Amino acid sequence: MAFTETKGRYASYGTVSSIPGEIIDSFWFIIDNQLKGVIALEPLINFELLNQNGLLSVKFSQPKNPLTITVDFQYPFNPSWPRYFHAVDNNGKETIISSGERQ
Repeated sequence: MAFTETKGRYASYGTVSSIPGEIIDSFWFIIDNQLKGVIALEPLINFELLNQNGLLSVKFSQPKNPLTITVDFQYPFNPSWPRYFHAVDNNGKETIISSGERQ
């Protein structure tokens, strides 16, 4: 199962340059506190940033799995942010990338 043998955590340049660090931290928070030990995680998981009445919600999903989970945050949403991000586990090297980037 992916995201269980963490050797390092990273964010791509495209991610770091497009959203605040607090949003990147929210992806890791969701993985660690909402998903690990609850859902079998694949090496590629998806996150979608959503606007819920001006505040950020982050929707988790995986390819080939109909389950989605949305976590609400008390953080202002910015419509200029990219909408889609991915977390990739490459043998313990975990990286957040924005949609369209290559690891």
